[in-house]
Amino acid sequence: MTPDLYGVLVVMAAAAGACVGSFLGAALVRLPQGRSIVTGASSCDGCGRKLGPAELVPVVSWLVLGGRCRTCSAAIGPWQLVCEMGGAGVAVGALLTAPDPVSASAVAVLGWILLLLALLDLRHFWLPRALTAVLAATGLAFALWQAWSLGDALPLWLALGAGLAGYALLAGLAMLYRTLRGRDGLGGGDPPLLGAIGLWVGPVGLIHVLLGASLLGLAAAVAMRVCGRKITAETALPLGTCLAATAWPVFLIGMVTG
Repeated sequence: MTPDLYGVLVVMAAAAGACVGSFLGAALVRLPQGRSIVTGASSCDGCGRKLGPAELVPVVSWLVLGGRCRTCSAAIGPWQLVCEMGGAGVAVGALLTAPDPVSASAVAVLGWILLLLALLDLRHFWLPRALTAVLAATGLAFALWQAWSLGDALPLWLALGAGLAGYALLAGLAMLYRTLRGRDGLGGGDPPLLGAIGLWVGPVGLIHVLLGASLLGLAAAVAMRVCGRKITAETALPLGTCLAATAWPVFLIGMVTG
């Protein structure tokens, strides 16, 4: 493949990923409101005006409009831009690292689901069980494909073991914390999320995700202190965001190092 053709493929992947990211941005707004993410035209949250095609070009429209509705000047906010750029980055990462089309599709699907889960937990402290179930189902499907392609059931058993271990670990910690402190210390969506991630990354990857998420959470706490915010036992940190943000690069590195 020539460099020029490869460059075209990268651009196409980025454009396609940004379109997926635009959908994720709509889901980020609509899911917490109980609205459908597959029906209903895109509209301004401020004035309700239906958006035209020129206002729906991922990344470009946000930048051209300065992050505001051209009718009422209501702020669109950076979340949509983050989703679109994140979606593009996931697609490019899948293209550059995956050794085959099936693996590339798996990398992309995992990245997009984790991106939405991370932002939902960061913005709303909410991890929808249905979306976590999709993450688990696709992880199980990928493990089955690996087992079939290798002619060996070991990848499937490793994935199942890591999934169960991830769920049991956080569920056990949540139960212990509740027993000792008399209140919840973890969100109810965190154990299923780590279990679903375990299906994707396997036992070794699960350890790396836990370490990475812990470091990311510690960095977030330090940043909050530096910004003058007091950290107490009541301060909520989005563990799901830390887990999701760590899981994709862990899976990607595992894909590359094989």
